[in-house]
Amino acid sequence: MKPFLEHRRDGAVVVLTMNRPETLNAVSDPDAIAALIEACARINADHGVAAVVLTGSGSAFSSGGNLKTIRDSVGAGLGAPVLSRHAYRDGIQRVPLALYGLEVPTIAAVNGHALGAGNDLACMCDIRIASEQARFASTFIKLGLLPGDGGAWLLPRTVSRTRAYEMAFTGRTIDAAQALTWGLVSQVVPADELMGAAMALAQEIARHSPQALRLTKRLMREAEHSRLDTILEMSAGFQALAHHTPEHEQALAAFLSRSTQTTKRGQA
Repeated sequence: MKPFLEHRRDGAVVVLTMNRPETLNAVSDPDAIAALIEACARINADHGVAAVVLTGSGSAFSSGGNLKTIRDSVGAGLGAPVLSRHAYRDGIQRVPLALYGLEVPTIAAVNGHALGAGNDLACMCDIRIASEQARFASTFIKLGLLPGDGGAWLLPRTVSRTRAYEMAFTGRTIDAAQALTWGLVSQVVPADELMGAAMALAQEIARHSPQALRLTKRLMREAEHSRLDTILEMSAGFQALAHHTPEHEQALAAFLSRSTQTTKRGQA
């Protein structure tokens, strides 16, 4: 079987492509889980990476769980509820911890259907850009299940609480235009422009200091659940680090040089 994940480097941007169209890029199989976790660890260890684009091959971004194997791998086929609990904790639940925990900005380029855990996978990314062909749904309820991969935490933080409840309680599929209206995605583009738009945004981000990007993302993550005084203290500490990076010193020198030149022209 071919590898689940293709890894491509374009300057400071890493492109991860889920490449199992025959399963609609289902993410619940053990090798798919392992590939995503390994890719995240590799990216975090490479301080030359400044942004990541995650997308899918074929007609789908990700169909979520592989229904052909889900019963036996995490469901009733295991024989005891406690075994299912451990199967989730040792399996699919490691993906949100890894992907949401990526230190660099992440962009989901949603090329097609993002269903169930696939919808949650998109929500694990910081930014989502959708093809006009993209569709989104929290489909667990239609299977008599609930989001076991962190979707109950992720979705309300991505769209409003009311809209997250509506998606979770109905399992209804929404198109790209509605996803844009609801704030689930920030852009909708024609299908043949999706990767161009995602890469343009990723490269715009990657032009900035990789260290400042990592610190900014960590600070914003902490701000989601911390008190203001805690974040102010953390901001001071992180800013102290940023002041001593070569990227800041180079940017400051360039700004001061431009300012001096402008002053001289004004005096001429």
